[in-house]
Amino acid sequence: MATAATASATAATRFTRLAGAGLRLSRLPTAVRFQRRVLTTTALLRTAELRPKEQGLPETLDYRVFLVDGGGRKVSPWHDVPLRAGDGVFHFVVEIPKESSAKMEVATDESFTPIKQDTKKGNLRYYPYNINWNYGLFPQTWEDPTFANTDVEGALGDNDPVDVVEIGERRANIGDVLKVKPLAALAMIDEGELDWKIVAISLDDPKASLVNDVDDVEKHFPGTLTAIRDWFRDYKIPDGKPANRFALGNKPTSKEYALKVIQETNESWEKLVKRNVPAGELSLA
Repeated sequence: MATAATASATAATRFTRLAGAGLRLSRLPTAVRFQRRVLTTTALLRTAELRPKEQGLPETLDYRVFLVDGGGRKVSPWHDVPLRAGDGVFHFVVEIPKESSAKMEVATDESFTPIKQDTKKGNLRYYPYNINWNYGLFPQTWEDPTFANTDVEGALGDNDPVDVVEIGERRANIGDVLKVKPLAALAMIDEGELDWKIVAISLDDPKASLVNDVDDVEKHFPGTLTAIRDWFRDYKIPDGKPANRFALGNKPTSKEYALKVIQETNESWEKLVKRNVPAGELSLA
């Protein structure tokens, strides 16, 4: 008879294999047990049932947006939401809705990695002007701060999940989990760290079927790629900081290259949660 530890390890292996194959975990008939550094959690990973749950008041230091499953159990938007949704589609977790300025981000050092408002010297942070797109992260990705990317001036990763800029017309909500198609990537260098921006579109957008690569974005969303680059280049200037830079010729990459970035950072995340690399202060729970 298999021990409990062996059964848990077998289930965890099965979960990793299924997620890596891009299968829709929401179709699994039973719960999947997966084990991480701090605790073992059983969660029904039906992404259609995931919903945000607020704790505290918005625009306060205590405000958090947790992600909960259909049974009301907390899950991590970074670790538990599967990256792949199948057929070249990926899950995207919204941190900052379009046309808002509060700098919301996943708390990578807190259990269940809820979304909170970033702070500086104890004060809540805001962008100097609204961001014009839904902004957030790809789950199960990580920009390794020890990996020097030879394509991008040898810059090291910023120790965060990969950022996503979603260009669809609908304004999403904090904590929404959307299915998106990647279209391009921008290699931003922020104070010497590599901070990828993956440009994507939600599958429910009216123009989603028209855009499948970087050239389609310029055709159907003219000026958007330049606007995204310029927005992220300049947003720190009002605070007296220098402009951010972009590598790779200061231009967006193809979809193929964006998929390469997603794959590489997913592999880095897998090493992180398997504890093949030091986690430091990052929460794996």
